[in-house]
Amino acid sequence: MRPKMLPCLALLLLTACNPESAMNQERAAAEADVAQGGRGLAKLNPSPRKAYELVLRLKDAPGDFAVVEGVAQYDVINEDQCGHIEPATGTAARITSQEPVQLRKVADGEYRGTLYVDRMLDEDYYGRGVCRWEFSGAGAMLKATGAEGETRFLTFVDAKPLTDGSAHTLYYPDLVYPRADRVPNFPASGEPDRSGYAADLQDKLFTISLSASEVAP
Repeated sequence: MRPKMLPCLALLLLTACNPESAMNQERAAAEADVAQGGRGLAKLNPSPRKAYELVLRLKDAPGDFAVVEGVAQYDVINEDQCGHIEPATGTAARITSQEPVQLRKVADGEYRGTLYVDRMLDEDYYGRGVCRWEFSGAGAMLKATGAEGETRFLTFVDAKPLTDGSAHTLYYPDLVYPRADRVPNFPASGEPDRSGYAADLQDKLFTISLSASEVAP
C-alpha cells in the first residue's frame, strides 16, 4: 500500500506547491462551470446599489404562461487588459455572465422584478489587472407550462434603451403556442413589427414588452 501512495502524495504536494498548476486547475474548473451555465470565476457584488425595476407585460396572449424567467447580462469591457489569454490564439477570452432576475406576477399579463446594473464585482480574476463589468441588457424566456418541447418565447433588450426608460415590444405568432408543429423547443424570438409576419398571421399575434425604471435599492 505505502509504495503506491507515495507517487500520489508527491503529485499532490507538487500541485499544492505550484501556484501556476493550481491556477490552471482553477481556470479549467471555471471553464467547465461556464459550459454548464455557471459564472466561473466571476463574482457577485455583495453590495449592489444601482437598482432598476424590470417590467414585463403581455398583450393578447393566446393562453397562460407558467414559466416567466428574467435574466440580466453583464460583460467585462476590458478583457484585453485583464482576461485570460488563450494559448491557441494569443487573445484574451471574452468574459460574460447572465444572472437570473426573479419576475413575480403582479396582475394578469404583468410581471415585475429587480435587477442591479452593478451586480458583478470588479476584481483581478487572472492576475493581469482588474476586470471592469458593465450591464449589457436584460431579457426573458416564457413557456406555456414548462413541459419539454414547448416553444420558448424569447425577448432581450440592450442596456441603454432599457435604462433610458424605453419600452421594447416584440410580436409573436399564436400559431406556435404552446408548441410549434414538428419543431420541439422552438425558439420564438419575435418581430418588432406586425409586417414581419405573413399577411394571414398578422391578426393572430400577441406582444411581449420589457421596460425598466430606476428605483431605490
